[in-house]
Amino acid sequence: MSIQSSIRRKTAPDIRARKRGEPIVMLTSYHAHTAALVDRHCDVILVGDSLGNVMHGFETTVPVTLDMMILQGAAVMRGSKQALVVVDMPFGSYEASREQAFNSAVRIMKETQCGAVKLEGGVRMAETIAFLCGRGIPVMGHIGLTPQSINTLGSFRAQGRNEVDWGPIEDDAKAVADAGAFSVVVEAVAEPLARRITETIAIPTIGIGASAACDGQVLVLEDMLGLSPRTPKFVRRYGNLGPAIEAAIQGYATDVRSRAFPGPEHVYEMKKS
Repeated sequence: MSIQSSIRRKTAPDIRARKRGEPIVMLTSYHAHTAALVDRHCDVILVGDSLGNVMHGFETTVPVTLDMMILQGAAVMRGSKQALVVVDMPFGSYEASREQAFNSAVRIMKETQCGAVKLEGGVRMAETIAFLCGRGIPVMGHIGLTPQSINTLGSFRAQGRNEVDWGPIEDDAKAVADAGAFSVVVEAVAEPLARRITETIAIPTIGIGASAACDGQVLVLEDMLGLSPRTPKFVRRYGNLGPAIEAAIQGYATDVRSRAFPGPEHVYEMKKS
């Protein structure tokens, strides 16, 4: 007889049902130990392709590979218990065709056991989103500023700050919702537009640099902890761990050089005969 866990992990339908309800709390994580901390307080953990910036020092997310996402996604699943884990599909793993996207998403879900995938793009990816959703793969969309398109956009700039530019972004939001996505990240979009999209579409919006009116919010964990060297305008730092970590490292280095560490309590004596 199998023993079922008493903790039920949240699912994509659970998050979909939160539209206009209690705000959805979402943070990134890439490691088992940080996932365990985030899991206690968040509804969704995003294994973002921002790991390229945070873990590997890339300037953009473009170099991130599918294998990198799977490796870290599996770690986050092992470290978490109750949050829905969503894994980003990296650049080049889904754009060529619906079939490519399906094969990549299947690898992610089989090898990490996560609950959903996320991909960037609105109207241009709607057919792919519908294809995946129709084949049992929950999809979170991502519109507005799409970092994987940085080489086309030219820079990480906010979207929709002129009302004449609203139409295509609204079309993207509607296309993602109509295609069957269970939620959509709205990134770096002018506040009135993000508010309007949230009021208009039937699925939850997750804001990042968008609006407090969104159905939820997401930040990169390292940004909000004060570990990232550059902090975007839309980030509130809830900690300043960078200086504290450096101070700890400095203290360790000083003790090693002065032979104050290890002390008698940190070494092993001979067994008494």
